[in-house]
Amino acid sequence: MDSHAIYKPIRFLKGGQVHTLARVAPTRTLLEVLREDLHLTGTKEGCGEGDCGACTVVVGELQDGKLQTRAVNSCIKLAHSVDGMALWTVEDLATPDGTLHPAQAAMAECHGSQCGFCTPGFVMSLAALSEQHPPRAIDRDLASQALSGNLCRCTGYRPILDAAVAMARMPRQRLDTPPVRSGLKALAQIAQAEKQALASRPAKPKPARSPYATPTELSTLLALRKAQPEAQVVAGCTDVGLWITKQHRDFAQVLDLTRVSELRQIDDYPHHIAIGAAVSLSEAFAALVAQRPALQSFAQRFAGLPVRNAGTLGGNVANGSPIGDSMPLLIALGAHVVLASTKGFREMPLEDLYLGYRKTALRPDEVLGWIKVPKPVPSSKGRRKGAVSSGEFCRVYKISKRFEDDISAVCLALQVVLDGGRVVSASIGAGGVAATPVRARASQAALQGQPWNASTVRAAMATLRGEFAPISDMRASSAYRSEVLGNLLLRFWLESQGTPLADVHALTASDLEAVQP
Repeated sequence: MDSHAIYKPIRFLKGGQVHTLARVAPTRTLLEVLREDLHLTGTKEGCGEGDCGACTVVVGELQDGKLQTRAVNSCIKLAHSVDGMALWTVEDLATPDGTLHPAQAAMAECHGSQCGFCTPGFVMSLAALSEQHPPRAIDRDLASQALSGNLCRCTGYRPILDAAVAMARMPRQRLDTPPVRSGLKALAQIAQAEKQALASRPAKPKPARSPYATPTELSTLLALRKAQPEAQVVAGCTDVGLWITKQHRDFAQVLDLTRVSELRQIDDYPHHIAIGAAVSLSEAFAALVAQRPALQSFAQRFAGLPVRNAGTLGGNVANGSPIGDSMPLLIALGAHVVLASTKGFREMPLEDLYLGYRKTALRPDEVLGWIKVPKPVPSSKGRRKGAVSSGEFCRVYKISKRFEDDISAVCLALQVVLDGGRVVSASIGAGGVAATPVRARASQAALQGQPWNASTVRAAMATLRGEFAPISDMRASSAYRSEVLGNLLLRFWLESQGTPLADVHALTASDLEAVQP
């Protein structure tokens, strides 16, 4: 730990009390602080990578006067990121007289626990679910979505889902209480007073740097980025957290942009929306789904809910992983990114951001500020139910070994704009097939201006299969990836023709003969 650095104390509200922690290293995780410093061992470490949910906690903050709560993984969440927030662990749920929270009581009543290791995580996800939805509105589908980031190796999931539904029969117990709101306001006042006191100090030639900086204004963020180009930028930490827990990497300085007010917004313009780099994946996908409802299933499969609650779209894009699932979709939608520095702003198509494996066009003094996503072209339906004859048709497909909470072997996103059965434009983004997320330019050209029929699709399938030379690894072989690319284009065409493919097993032999190009 740097003895000359200024370590800002972490203050958060927990159990109705303000906890203050001094001199916490910038890469120390929230889970480590809970278990080792506060001796709160109800929160468990299962995987250390945000994959199993045993470490799930609930965090809350005031936004526009309302308490916003969400379940997150504490194993990859940095401790400093909860400064000024409210935090709940499984120890906080029962009332002082011992009355169990509905999530706890329902799990006990429905026998949702055996070994008990994963139980605190499930309970916290259920507590967040009951906070965000009236109990009678919770059904098994909603519960399945809320528990998508929690794994159990003992019970199977039926009794746990039963417990989610059973909460409707129990008195509701809110996390949002007047003491929590007043406590958060008090923390905000303390932070504001410290900020003013710091601003009033005489300037020093070389002020000490804070190991963990959380600016709240864009101008401050950009000034810090210019002054500290070596600092690790985080925006949710769902990937950087793995570098810390799995690769044992350490960072002397961390620059957290998730509090920057300008980057926490989704701005609506006539022809596009601009998603700030600090907008969570949950919020970003909700905005994309609102414009393109067909993306709903993909949004739910992107990761477990706690990961989507903590991670940001900007972080996923800036990370540059070739298997990051948001980038193929954004490429297909024609998204641009806006990069910011103290020198100004520059904009480019998203695919031009990537120069090589994990290498981007971001300069040392820049941060990714916004992702601009064009709005959809209105479409009209054809004679066959579900078919599209004119306008935009868009889909994204994720191929992975697990249906939920898994990394893609192949991710393919496609968008065509049709006019009277002819392809006016085609846009295709692919992940898992090259060193970076890529645009399938040759395949787009094979579709452009052509009639949207079986013959065109057959030719484009061959082009798409040959356009990339994917590697073979633990997730899939090169040959499998290439074959799947063509198959997904076929599926895309079938769906545009109104063929129901939600369950491919429901197709009859005659269905397949009718649509096979």
